[in-house]
Amino acid sequence: MKSQSSITVRPVRLIVAATIATMLLSSCGLAGSNTASSGSASGNIKVGILTTCEGAFGSFYEQTIAGALSAFAKYAGGTAVNTAKPSDGMTGIEVAGKKIDIVGFGCSNDLPDTALREIRRLTEQLDADVVIGPLSGDEAIAVANYAKAHPDKTFINGTGASYDPTMVVQAPNYFRFESDSGQWQAGTGDLAYNTLGWKKVAVISDDYSSGYATVAGFAADYCGVGGDITSKVFAPLNTTDYSSFVRQLPPPDQVDGYFWSVGGSGLIPALKAFEQAYGPLDPTQHMGNLYWGTPGQFEQLSTRVAGVYLSSAGTAGDLKTDAAAEYAASVADTFTVIPPGEGDVAAIASSPFVYYYYVAAEALVLALEATGGALGTDGADLQAALATTEVADAAYGPITLDENRQAIQDQYIQQLYLDDAGALAVKTVRLVPQVDQTF
Repeated sequence: MKSQSSITVRPVRLIVAATIATMLLSSCGLAGSNTASSGSASGNIKVGILTTCEGAFGSFYEQTIAGALSAFAKYAGGTAVNTAKPSDGMTGIEVAGKKIDIVGFGCSNDLPDTALREIRRLTEQLDADVVIGPLSGDEAIAVANYAKAHPDKTFINGTGASYDPTMVVQAPNYFRFESDSGQWQAGTGDLAYNTLGWKKVAVISDDYSSGYATVAGFAADYCGVGGDITSKVFAPLNTTDYSSFVRQLPPPDQVDGYFWSVGGSGLIPALKAFEQAYGPLDPTQHMGNLYWGTPGQFEQLSTRVAGVYLSSAGTAGDLKTDAAAEYAASVADTFTVIPPGEGDVAAIASSPFVYYYYVAAEALVLALEATGGALGTDGADLQAALATTEVADAAYGPITLDENRQAIQDQYIQQLYLDDAGALAVKTVRLVPQVDQTF
């Protein structure tokens, strides 16, 4: 594994589109709740956690909850009810003399209508003052619009990585301490063009907002240095048979490479469909978010993808820094198991689904400490504090917010490789420091 000091650091010089839609179409030839002054009537602060338990990202349900609760354990004294099942909840959370009650976990399915139903349940029925979440990009747009209509509630994004919530909707009570999926691609296009020598690229992506942002982020970087995206294919979330979609891609002898933005449960079916159509994967021709499938899919990729470069979602589990080690240890100290897998909890901590829910909860604790535990009238004190909160000790580099309450943070490029035992592993090879949403 490489230490942080050995990672190549590259600045990013990009052509920036006015909006994600413009980039996708034009680049490279491509077309009311209750008011509370300082918490509930009991004096406790009520927090809901909105995540997904069904759909393409349903297997990350326990990971997201584990992330948020691990931060509450470390920074606010919480104790997990069941160290092998995060969704059983947590007790004893207290900040600045105020108790925090976890009033519920929202169970969505990556669809905005479901997310809205669950956010209403958390805020209107269970009276949450603050909600952490959601997980997915289309959900995040829906929740940000809901937040704009409910200014007395406070919303801290989980892993919803679409472009719109902070750049377009801009609800003043919606905060995202996570970079969007376009920011995650910083440096990937430069690497594809200047290191791999890719002059022509084909793209395959999930057909939803985070997929669009991912493709646009790559396109901004790649087209900005002279690359040509010759075709793009978008497949709906929850697709199980990708054969018709990969057949729309040009064959390997017509392009230099393929950029993948397929995640969740679709990753392995998409890769298998590609191999059925065009033969075994050539790792020198593929890059993207191949690492971020459902738990256990990393191993399914097998040794044939050794050498593939990955956009890392702003995390780098192999970094040997004090902050990274302390973060991983805090998750492992809180939970012995994170379902559905039985893997090393400290290793699972590098999953963005664990990490960003953790950072969101830590940011909430920091802001409440700044207000002395007060929310203020209609949450105004907490929201003002969140807007200036910096997560300086974040595991993979400090996180600050811009004027739209959107994260500015380091981004990493990683590579799959074979370790000394011949097993597939991942290493961090490039750092792009403090990338903001405009690139």
